[in-house]
Amino acid sequence: MASSGLAARLYAGEANVNVVGRRKTWFIVAAVLVAIAIGSIAIRGFSLGIEFAGGTSFSIPAKTATQTLDQNAAQKAVTDAIHSVDPGNDVQAAQKIGSGGNEQWTINAEAMTAAESEQAKTKLVADLGVPADKVSDNQVSAAWGGQVTRQAIIGLIVFLVLVTAYLVIRFEWRMAVAALSSLVLDLILTAGVYSLVGFEVSPSTVIGFLTILGYSLYDVVVVFDKVQENTRGITAGSTRTYSEAANLAVNQTLMRSLNTGLVALLPVGGLLFIGAGLLGAGTLKDLGLVLFVGMGFGVISSIMFAAPTLTALKDGDPRIKAHNARVLARRAARSSDVAPRGERARDANATDSDVPALASSGSSAAAGAPRPGARPTAKRNTNRGGRPGGPTNRSGGTGKRR
Repeated sequence: MASSGLAARLYAGEANVNVVGRRKTWFIVAAVLVAIAIGSIAIRGFSLGIEFAGGTSFSIPAKTATQTLDQNAAQKAVTDAIHSVDPGNDVQAAQKIGSGGNEQWTINAEAMTAAESEQAKTKLVADLGVPADKVSDNQVSAAWGGQVTRQAIIGLIVFLVLVTAYLVIRFEWRMAVAALSSLVLDLILTAGVYSLVGFEVSPSTVIGFLTILGYSLYDVVVVFDKVQENTRGITAGSTRTYSEAANLAVNQTLMRSLNTGLVALLPVGGLLFIGAGLLGAGTLKDLGLVLFVGMGFGVISSIMFAAPTLTALKDGDPRIKAHNARVLARRAARSSDVAPRGERARDANATDSDVPALASSGSSAAAGAPRPGARPTAKRNTNRGGRPGGPTNRSGGTGKRR
């Protein structure tokens, strides 16, 4: 029953989860996570793919006339061939591409000269027993990756400028700052996870980063639209502070944010865990990881970081600050009016030491007084004739009236 009641309150926006009130806690958690992410990026760095770092790529068939190569066998064959001509070369993990009879293993290595690549290719043909045209090698320059990076940075800057202008026009500059802060937090944490995991940074990674920009801001805009609705004309009333109205908006959009995030994460999780993990589609793991992590952090930051950041900025506004003080003062005055009866009957000059005495005297007086509606405890007078005495005062007790 308790669980169903909580679920019903969440869907109705009446759970009253104190998100904004704990904003210091969320800021501390965010600061710790950002420090870990930046530390990992500074110390470990990123594992750049061949498109960004440059190098040599070898492709071999997954099936030969005598055997079917798994990932380890393909990795060992190419590594042995490369190390026979360049012992210090750093060879990356093998990735399967294609399907059916066109399956191939692609292995990337550091840049090699044309002569070294040809020698390694000749050794692969001899070791695997395949025709020479089934083994290919490609030289990839880092200039292409640099060009992709520059275009991505230009796209990011244009996106941020347009989004900032929209948020300022649609809402206000404080909401724009809070939304962009949430977006930057999302990007930093996603990059930190990528650095910690050590996945290869490929063009798919860049595409994933650009994709999560819009998704993260979408959820924040939904929350801020509800905040604006709840706080419109708030300074004219005195029932809620700005933080309380913003927290109400977060509760009212909480289930929508969670449902939207869950629906978005399910297919991305399938892409990452099933496609890349179980089926071995290595080309999907770069895109799947950045989308899964970025969308997850986007949902969390829109709930626990964007709205608290907005309230922290709004609390510095003189109008909002005066409004919050007025609301709190009115509550304090109202709570003092609803004091206990004994406290209101207390003498204005009485001190705290007088309170027990007043309480005891009041209790003794209350003990001696009859309860309201109770019958009198004294005997009722049975002399209805109005004579001073009762039947015992009559002489003889049997005298006749005259």
